[in-house]
Amino acid sequence: MPEKRETTRSEKAIRISLIVSFFVFLLKFAAWLYTGANSVLSDAAESFVHVFAVGFSAFGIYFSQKPPDRDHPYGHERIGYFAVGAEGTLILVAALTICYQSIKSLITGIEVFNIETGAGIIFVTALINLVLGSWLVRTGRQENNMILTGNGKHTLTDVYTSAGVLVTLFLISRTGLMFLDSLVAMALAAFISVEGYRLVRYATTGLMDRSDDENDACIRKVLDDEVGGVMTGWHDLRHRSTGNTLWIEFHALFRAGIDLEEAHLEATIIEKKIMDEFRGNTVVTIHLEPEEMHVRHHKELRDGAPRNKGPS
Repeated sequence: MPEKRETTRSEKAIRISLIVSFFVFLLKFAAWLYTGANSVLSDAAESFVHVFAVGFSAFGIYFSQKPPDRDHPYGHERIGYFAVGAEGTLILVAALTICYQSIKSLITGIEVFNIETGAGIIFVTALINLVLGSWLVRTGRQENNMILTGNGKHTLTDVYTSAGVLVTLFLISRTGLMFLDSLVAMALAAFISVEGYRLVRYATTGLMDRSDDENDACIRKVLDDEVGGVMTGWHDLRHRSTGNTLWIEFHALFRAGIDLEEAHLEATIIEKKIMDEFRGNTVVTIHLEPEEMHVRHHKELRDGAPRNKGPS
């Protein structure tokens, strides 16, 4: 029988998040039944979407942990960008739904009741999400897991929406102005839509292999510090992240007369120095080139000339 894979810390964290998020949704739904408030409904709707988003995240984390195989030699980590993008999209859908319901209520009218009971329930859910979200963000950063970090940030936005709901219920109880309920609900929808947009944008840039400026500056500094010894220069630096793994490749020029073994040893040292600069998995691929020949070789490739055929 195949050996059972050990559950990772990220997988355990996302499972806890899924269970707690569903419990929080049930509490908020109960608060809406008690109060009939649009602001509470918007908070409950956001939590309902969040449950589905956590489900996407759980699948993304599980799938991303699978090791590389013949069909996926670079691994499965990129599923994380899809999971984050799906979470952001669901947040945007929730925001639109909240706006629709709020505008409808402004036209038809709304009555809010049992305010104290509803506020008490929302306050409890806000505390739960504050603890859960902070823990998820911290764990995600420790594990270098973007899915877990994104899920934690989404959970924390839920705290902000709940705080807005509490303020709204307080104002309604003191002023009797029911229209505040719909106005605040729309404001909360606009707020969470910003977070949804950020998640979608992050997923899009990741899928498009957008270069990270901080990583780029760090790699260039390491390479520049190595120039002047055995390595005389470098070029064609490229790098991308697939989630938890950073892939780096570049061409390294070595002084004339150096043998392959010495050049390879120096390249290995440079590779180790680059890897030490980053957390998580880092894969460095170095193309070794003789200093006096690389211009001619690159010109041959650009001109479509045949590669070196070996001794004639």
